[in-house]
Amino acid sequence: MIGQFILRIVIWFLLTANFTITNIIIGISICLLMPHYHTESFRIKDVVQGIQRIIVAVPQAYIEAIAMIWQPHNHEEVTMEEAQNRRSAALVFLDIFLITFTPKTIVLKHRQDGWYDIHRVVRRISKRQNP
Repeated sequence: MIGQFILRIVIWFLLTANFTITNIIIGISICLLMPHYHTESFRIKDVVQGIQRIIVAVPQAYIEAIAMIWQPHNHEEVTMEEAQNRRSAALVFLDIFLITFTPKTIVLKHRQDGWYDIHRVVRRISKRQNP
């Protein structure tokens, strides 16, 4: 419950960017009046792997952005990627966020059977044929 409150009040301050007493009181009131949800249990191993994936995804996003600037990516493909088994809603959100965070990919759909439909922008080099 405390974690949800902290997350909500931080989001409130990010949205309003106002730290007056009135805004703080309004933000606390709204955070307390919002319904609370029960979180699903998750394994620490999954959280650590998620943090590792975040650390890898940030430089990867910059590298892909630079590659797209210097070398045009003019082809598209839609692929299916399997998610890991027994993922909580928070870890599914993290998977989708990390896939969408990189400039070349976006998740189109999360299927209930544990698959993601992913749209990718790819660079294909076409070979010229000499007559």
